[in-house]
Amino acid sequence: MKVSTRAESDQAAAAGPDAHYARSLAEGRWQVQRCNACGRAIFYPRTACTACGAADYSWFAPSGRGVVHSTTVMRRPAAAGGDRHLCLVDLEEGFRMMSRVEGVAPELVAIGDRVVAALSSQDGLPLVIFHRDGSAA
Repeated sequence: MKVSTRAESDQAAAAGPDAHYARSLAEGRWQVQRCNACGRAIFYPRTACTACGAADYSWFAPSGRGVVHSTTVMRRPAAAGGDRHLCLVDLEEGFRMMSRVEGVAPELVAIGDRVVAALSSQDGLPLVIFHRDGSAA
């Protein structure tokens, strides 16, 4: 039996799905996995599909269009940056992710709001945030 060294474990982690996702965001691209066996979108990045267990996947750029599934406001003092919105968004590709809606007062975000993703950064780290979809009727 071969025992992995710390360096080998670190190298494997650096090459894994989490690392690919982080690198893509750092390069200004949002990519998620799609299972090549069943076709389901996979988010958060994983080594196997949560629907069928297959470890065969490819990466694609999602549309970024979604609907707010749940929403809350985190109350914070002004010195800490003020109130912040937190939500779960159902993306049209079939996965749900946690993020926030920006460009509108946190308390005005409602379940059912149509939103669209954008890349942003916080403390030098890239992240996916959402804005209300201005094209929604």
